[in-house]
Amino acid sequence: MADTTPVDWSALRAAAVEAGTHAYVPYSQYPVGAAALTEDGRLVTGCNVENSSYGLTLCAECGLVSELHRSGGGRLAAFVCVNGSGEIIMPCGRCRQLLVEHAAPGMQFDTVSGVRTLDEVLPDAFGRGDIDDYRATQRSDS
Repeated sequence: MADTTPVDWSALRAAAVEAGTHAYVPYSQYPVGAAALTEDGRLVTGCNVENSSYGLTLCAECGLVSELHRSGGGRLAAFVCVNGSGEIIMPCGRCRQLLVEHAAPGMQFDTVSGVRTLDEVLPDAFGRGDIDDYRATQRSDS
């Protein structure tokens, strides 16, 4: 997806709604679907998968990132997450951090308050650059 290509948010939301229909939610009864476009224009989706040991539950974003890598990798350029009623919801902090790891610079994020960048949704996020910077200082100190 080129930077100049506008995002069809309606289609992306519809893909997230469809993904949510596959959610496994026997405990919360709260299906979540996520959809994203990659930089090369592929659509990837995910849904939540609950577990009786709640800590093992997989959020929709986890499935989406797995699908990203299964389908060829790359970076996410646009993202949306919805509940079972099709309403836009915000990913939890853990999932925002997961998205940081796989986001293209300036990734667009459809939020409850409009389209934002991921940097606006999770400012000053910890990422690979922090690790690389630390390693570089350790090497220069040796």
